Amino acid sequence: MHPKYRADIDGLRAVAVASVVIYHAFPGLLPGGFIGVDIFFVISGFLITTIILQSHAAGDFSYRDFYARRIRRIFPALMLVLAATLAFGWHVLLSKEFVELGKQVAGGAAFIANFVFWSEAGYFDTASEVKPLLHLWSLGIEEQFYIFWPLLLGIAWRRRWPIVRVLWALAAVSFLVNVLTIHPFRTAAFYSPISRFWELMAGAILAAMRLAPVATTATTALKPWRGHVQSVLGVGLIALGLVAIRSDKAFPGWWALLPVLGAASCIAAGPAGVLNKYLLSNRAMVWLGLISYPLYLWHWPLLAFARIVEGAEPPLGVRVAMVVASVALAWLTYRYVERFVRERSGAGTLRLLWQSGVVVIVAGLVVLAGAPPRNNSELLQKVADAESDRVFYENFALDDLGSFPVRRYGTGDRKVLLIGDSHVMQYAPRAEELARSAPDRMATAYFATFYACPPIPGVVANAIPECGQGREKVLQQALDPKFDAVVIGGCWNCYFTGNLPLTYEFRTGAAAYPLNNGGPGISPALDMLEAVLKSLAGSGKKVYLLLDNPTGTQFAPKRLIEGSRLGTPSVSATRTAALSQDEANLDARLRRIAASSGVEVIDVTAHLCKDGQCLRSMPDGTPVYTDDQHLRAGYTRHFANYLDPIFLGDRKEAAPR
Repeated sequence: MHPKYRADIDGLRAVAVASVVIYHAFPGLLPGGFIGVDIFFVISGFLITTIILQSHAAGDFSYRDFYARRIRRIFPALMLVLAATLAFGWHVLLSKEFVELGKQVAGGAAFIANFVFWSEAGYFDTASEVKPLLHLWSLGIEEQFYIFWPLLLGIAWRRRWPIVRVLWALAAVSFLVNVLTIHPFRTAAFYSPISRFWELMAGAILAAMRLAPVATTATTALKPWRGHVQSVLGVGLIALGLVAIRSDKAFPGWWALLPVLGAASCIAAGPAGVLNKYLLSNRAMVWLGLISYPLYLWHWPLLAFARIVEGAEPPLGVRVAMVVASVALAWLTYRYVERFVRERSGAGTLRLLWQSGVVVIVAGLVVLAGAPPRNNSELLQKVADAESDRVFYENFALDDLGSFPVRRYGTGDRKVLLIGDSHVMQYAPRAEELARSAPDRMATAYFATFYACPPIPGVVANAIPECGQGREKVLQQALDPKFDAVVIGGCWNCYFTGNLPLTYEFRTGAAAYPLNNGGPGISPALDMLEAVLKSLAGSGKKVYLLLDNPTGTQFAPKRLIEGSRLGTPSVSATRTAALSQDEANLDARLRRIAASSGVEVIDVTAHLCKDGQCLRSMPDGTPVYTDDQHLRAGYTRHFANYLDPIFLGDRKEAAPR
């Protein structure tokens, strides 16, 4: 049995999908637009639970029919989009990108995309903006919900459990997992079905409560007024979420209550609620709601491919065109695919749908196994390989520095401690190579690194709460006399020239001073760095300040690609790119800090750059970088000889290039 059609729920779908599309295409217009996904969750939970409970009440519920309806609803548009995405990906992607797309296609068709993207998440993960099927994580959570939810409701119905109480208890557990994991395990809280199911259960609870008999005539008399209040409250909570929630906030967490309670309140208001009747039931809103599912499926691949083809954020006109194309494709999919399947209820149609899913999964796995894309020349393959060459820690021994785990290379009598972020980590392959090729001269080198965490007390980013405590312990351990030398390094260009997409502050006492984009926190942070260097130098050991390598999009491997990916791209013969003046000025300032602190400078720019032009590829076209700020592991392994005096204990250096 299906619930009575409500135009206002289609209007609520329109709000959800429009929010998501606007956020993805024009994020500055609607900072919290991603909460549209949470609205979808509530709607799905309400409708599915209504269908299941009404069918149980009528005595005609069938698991086979339920899942058959799900296949008819989900598969037609999804398999079309997956097939089109894979075909277009073959035309424009490089080999590594195509392999990643194969995994995304297989995961999306198998409804485990959330687990796929959860497993990939990390500091060196591919940027989310160029993952063409990233948006399918939410569909995975919904389908996982549909697997166990009918079974649970069936058991509860047969055993006459108090269903509303059961649902409240389950939702409370899921919500508790959400708020307890959002800070220590933010990625898990975002992608895990356990921490997301409460959002669908919010709609399920509403469905179960509305199917209960009305208690009194007094309650019935109050319903119109209550509906108006709930309608206004619901729309208000959603609007508040759209403008107040930001992507850098701990989401879902407590913030997710705004869209979830807003959507639930809108649904609870009923079709007669004032804003439900005059806003959500508007014909334009209903039309958009009807195509919301295919629109959600189409919009993100188009925007992602536009970014890939452009090599950067597409111009406004391109993004507008992608949104218009998404709407057009969504309407065509709804009109000629979804409705076509809906009008054919035979077993043959169902069989064809699930078989199409199997075919798409197999196609994705074939691509994942290494099926080549169109753009697969030797030079383009080098670009693709460079983007994968970022496994910096290999063949290390794990050791402890106080209570902090460190990676150790070599077994020499000299002991060297390297402290910093991933811009220190990137030199571990050089230490490994020297430990292999010159074991009798190689020191014992300890790498104590924290992702995106500068070795400067007081400099913090809210997105990395674990940074400070570990950093303070390591800097304290650096004073230990057992270390003959200490190296302090980091992505100084990130923290002090505004190139990192995180918000950093220098905190002292109750005061906090921003660093980003030339903020007032830069000077006190550099003063603190100088104090750290002086303290270490005063302990009687050799101290090095490792300057940063040049950074910027001009050094990313993909920036070596010339020509449109829609045609026949090639690899640029221009091996260098200009060093920015901001980075040159920062290097000069850091040299002065080193001189006043009595420490030695390791000048990476002097090795990579000449006359303001910095190396970005080798003579054979092999990229030097693995992204826009990290040197690739293969390069540092064989060419970062400017660190050899630290590891080998002498001043003999090889030629820079």
